[in-house]
Amino acid sequence: MQLNSSSKQSESFLLTTEPSPEDAEIDKEAIKVSLTRPSLPSSTGEGGNGKLSQRSNSLAFQKSEELQKTFLAHRHERHLVILQDFPDPDALSCAWTYQLITQQYDIKCEIIYAGTLSHQENIALVKLTGLPAQRWTLQTLKSKDLSSYQGFVLIDNQGTTSQLLTAVQQAGIPLVAVIDHHSLQAELKSDFVDVRPHVRATATIFTQYLQSGLLTLDSSISQHVKCATALMHGLRSDTNRLMQAQEEDFMAAAYLSRFYDAQLLNAILQANRSKRVMDVIERSLKNRIVQNNFSIAGVGYLRYEDRDAIPQAADFLVTEENVHTAVVYGIVHDEDDELEVVIGSLRTTKLTLDPDEFIKEAFGQDSTGRFFGGGRTGAGGFEIPMGFLSGSNENAAYAKMKWEVYDSQIKQKLLKLVNPKDNPIESE
Repeated sequence: MQLNSSSKQSESFLLTTEPSPEDAEIDKEAIKVSLTRPSLPSSTGEGGNGKLSQRSNSLAFQKSEELQKTFLAHRHERHLVILQDFPDPDALSCAWTYQLITQQYDIKCEIIYAGTLSHQENIALVKLTGLPAQRWTLQTLKSKDLSSYQGFVLIDNQGTTSQLLTAVQQAGIPLVAVIDHHSLQAELKSDFVDVRPHVRATATIFTQYLQSGLLTLDSSISQHVKCATALMHGLRSDTNRLMQAQEEDFMAAAYLSRFYDAQLLNAILQANRSKRVMDVIERSLKNRIVQNNFSIAGVGYLRYEDRDAIPQAADFLVTEENVHTAVVYGIVHDEDDELEVVIGSLRTTKLTLDPDEFIKEAFGQDSTGRFFGGGRTGAGGFEIPMGFLSGSNENAAYAKMKWEVYDSQIKQKLLKLVNPKDNPIESE
């Protein structure tokens, strides 16, 4: 981030954020906040981290400056930070970073998600770092006074993977910020938007915010060390252990290396798989079909809390010899809300296969134009609500028949792309 941190430039920046004279009292506070915020480091100075590419350097600074102005405009407010229903390390770490940054502007943020944490590494991340994320189900939402929130934020998602979005929008809460690295899903009416599909992890974007001076990390502050560790985990996770990382991601990792706790990260990564996860992986091996280097497996019914076993099974299947892409899916049942949804994950090592395009082409959109899934480099996922056919699985014969119908339909849609000339459904 090539920036001159001289007092002359700081003075110029403050002038650009000055409100009108009638807001003189607020103006003094805004200037106070700006002056107490750490100055943006020079890329060659003591606080620098080496040169980023000119394009990323310019964009990162521009977005950091825009974000700071957004914070100044929303001082003293209370916001909801909404994550995808099943948040991953990238989402969790970035939400925590956002919360720590906004504390400097007296903005109180609550990090919420509607699903569950079932991946052993996600559970370990939250428990070992004390990461302040809360599960809010649709039932929980009914007991909340949403009028006490002045805005909501979407991080590492654009609202298409959260059950909470509709209720929050219906409550009239405005969208303050969207920060994500997935492809743009729709036009977003937000005060601040930073969507960068070319970046491998949202953690990279947030690390650039830190490098720009929105928050000065201090290795003597335990919370900062844990947050940096979480960001390193998120970056590592979304870049496949840095094997798919690009220059910006490596530069971000280099910056975080000054602050993160290697022993803590190792403890998170060493979390053991549960027996239920191993059972789902075993089921995916048993049920998989392999065609044209695609491995496709339906794993039947899963409990809601075991949902993260699906991407772990896909991670495992893609390592098989002569397989470059794995798709694993199942019917996930939430007993609390009597909700059933088909959930699937895609993993690929094929550079020419775009998971986002593949999933969108395979499953299309619902009646409102919302895609059932999408992806990023090397990975993707989809969720298909079952609506009227949800539940009523007490009858084993009916449950088996329902699964067979969905299993056949999903295979048909996938194999139309894998083997367009073949008949995807083979009669026994």
